[in-house]
Amino acid sequence: MSGKTIVVLATLDTKGREAEYLRGCIERRGHRALLVDTGVVGTPAAAADVPREEVAAAGGRPLAELLERPTREAAAPVMAAGATKVIAALVAQGRAHAVLSLGGTQGTTLSTAVMRALPYGFPKVMVSTMASGNVAPWVDTKDITMMFSVTDIMGLNPFMRKILANAAAAACGMAEAEQGASLERGGRPLVGVTTVGITTQGAMKAVEVLEREGFEAIVFHAVGTGGRAMEEMMRQGLIGAVLDFSIIEVSNEMHAALLAGGPARLTTAGRLGLPQVICPGAVEVLVFNEPHTVPPKFQGRTLVRHSPKITDVRLDRDEMASVGREVARRLGSTAGDAVFLIPAGGYDSYAVAGGPFHDPEADAAFVRELSAHLPPGVRLIERSTDINDPAFATEAAETLASLIRARREP
Repeated sequence: MSGKTIVVLATLDTKGREAEYLRGCIERRGHRALLVDTGVVGTPAAAADVPREEVAAAGGRPLAELLERPTREAAAPVMAAGATKVIAALVAQGRAHAVLSLGGTQGTTLSTAVMRALPYGFPKVMVSTMASGNVAPWVDTKDITMMFSVTDIMGLNPFMRKILANAAAAACGMAEAEQGASLERGGRPLVGVTTVGITTQGAMKAVEVLEREGFEAIVFHAVGTGGRAMEEMMRQGLIGAVLDFSIIEVSNEMHAALLAGGPARLTTAGRLGLPQVICPGAVEVLVFNEPHTVPPKFQGRTLVRHSPKITDVRLDRDEMASVGREVARRLGSTAGDAVFLIPAGGYDSYAVAGGPFHDPEADAAFVRELSAHLPPGVRLIERSTDINDPAFATEAAETLASLIRARREP
């Protein structure tokens, strides 16, 4: 059969009928369905193209061993590892063009673990009873499309047939798309840029300048997952240079606030030796939900209601000094091709003169500690403008462009 291959990942002991229905939907659209069975506890209710015996073996344990005491708790990690190995090989060989799965809590957990191991841009569709709530544990930083099943996925009825038909059509449509991700355009690296709302004007100007200089930029909302996704793309080779315009995720990680970017945030570009320009965008801001969620130690400070659900807090002098030391520590593996550009006039729109977070003394403490602990390979430059000033944003972008060109010149 001509067309694309859509991997249908399912526990065929509990979702066999539904998986077979997806197969029919896919084949009617001119594509091939490849059923991969990750079920263990019961008897498969559909014929798999990749049977559970093969999946278990790829996961490192014989199926017969799992069936001695068949529990999902014991089997799920093995089947997830096996399915990941099988499907990743198919993707690498160009023999799979999308993955589609369906499940409840356990099926969603297993299948999205497989999906998160697949490359960015490869189509991933998860039909789940859990897709109406917080999907962060399943999506994390990957481009997984979560589709709410509304009802439990237990048997076929007119409504479930429609939901599954829509899901199959979505996966097929994604597989048919020819536009792919490319690291370079005309020999130039894709540039990652971070920003948050209060640094948006500067970031927009920087992107404009980068594009004028002949680069393509990919912008990340620095809300925790944004920075981590950018660094994952660096590791995968999709991003070759970075303008880290807003490093708010570092301070939020230090204080367990909402936009925490993880302990490895701000370490990847230096470790990989990528050209980078870093700016302290919104680094003085901690983000929480409604005012009552702000920790007691910050309750006496000026609070800014960024939105009805978001409350911002300003770090004081001592806390900013600590952030400066931590930022320098995270950049410790950076050998060169890096500039830290400081906008002394304010790190975001809240911190400019007259703004609610204007505190030059605290900012100076950050710069003092940062400067004292930065590795020799990171050059520190300070300007009097604020981060959203077009002149500052232009310099940041042009500085990165010069670092990239210097590296590529013979």
